[in-house]
Amino acid sequence: MTYDVRALRAQFPSLASGTAHFDGPGGTQTPAPVIRAITDALTAPLSIRGAVAPGEINAERIVGEFRRAVADLLGAEPGGIVFGRSATQLTYDLARTLAARWRPGDEVVVSRLDHDANIRPWVQAAERAGAVVRWAEFDPATGELPPEAVAAVLTPRTRLVAVTGASNLIGTRPDVRAIADAVHAAGALLHVDAVHLAAHASVDLAASGADFAVCSPYKFFGPHHGVLAADPALLETLHPDKLVPSSDAVPERFELGTLPYEALAGTTAAVDFLAGLGDGSGDRRARLRSAYAAIERHETALRETAERGLYALDGVTGHSRAAVRTPTLLLTFRDRPAAEAYRFLGTRGVHAPAASFYALEASRHLGLGDGGGLRVGLSPYNDAEDVERLVAGLGEFLES
Repeated sequence: MTYDVRALRAQFPSLASGTAHFDGPGGTQTPAPVIRAITDALTAPLSIRGAVAPGEINAERIVGEFRRAVADLLGAEPGGIVFGRSATQLTYDLARTLAARWRPGDEVVVSRLDHDANIRPWVQAAERAGAVVRWAEFDPATGELPPEAVAAVLTPRTRLVAVTGASNLIGTRPDVRAIADAVHAAGALLHVDAVHLAAHASVDLAASGADFAVCSPYKFFGPHHGVLAADPALLETLHPDKLVPSSDAVPERFELGTLPYEALAGTTAAVDFLAGLGDGSGDRRARLRSAYAAIERHETALRETAERGLYALDGVTGHSRAAVRTPTLLLTFRDRPAAEAYRFLGTRGVHAPAASFYALEASRHLGLGDGGGLRVGLSPYNDAEDVERLVAGLGEFLES
């Protein structure tokens, strides 16, 4: 099946504005089927979940469809899919729940490569429990976080390891399976931030060895909220704070308050939209794997084209160097602030923002301080013309 980026772009109303979007790591544009699904949910009868009134039945159906769709996306079980306001909120909630079991002298491992949402919740929970925080360091020269770097800081007192599935700053994709094997050999749990990864590659919770994974549908065409995936049996062993009359069933015990049904409907539509980018055969999980393979081929080709053009410009330094990575480039410029490049590109209809993007530890470890760099994040709807405009715009910036 040919990847038809022109047909894909036609499904995104916002692309008609003419902006070349390289801000996908912060959130993608929204396709028409997702917008329709949200509208349909809100215009149909809708009420608290139940089995009698039409609104109750619709709400129950939407929740079930959401859990099945995200389970297919992440290679998980529907009963292990938890809705949250954001991946950050879900990680904080999980950290507080797990930390109730930790004792002084227990250990938690976090990595310098991660978004702060997969660092600070664990660090703060460890501090409150009297646990020790250990850091897994990535190589700033290569951007790699080898499994040995994580294994080196594991001890029999390690209770949890938090690591990214893909760096939102420089794109590095660590070998999660190898890390999981080392973590489990030490008797600890593994929490994976798959927010950036799930936008670019097929995620398989069971095959990866992760005990918990979080993602955010708005990074792959869906509404703004977060999702946590885990084995339902593992979730059964955890008891978060909750209201007395609210359900104690899994996964509902982790979901506080009434769910935003329209957002769940939009997420189901986003997963189906993604699945439609594949070869169209097999069940939804198979179609998603095919779609991600096609997306990776498309995005990799664009990334390589962008790199050739960008690195031919005088004064450009690229910090995304790992052997396996997403199509995400972090750039800095000789004697010119990255924020200046961001503003210059904006006047030419090219959106590539500059910051550390909450990957504060990674930015500092790269020697970029808190300011980071210009992030060029490719998405499935980017095309060759977008890349040409980016390279030309940065060329003009460097000559100005």
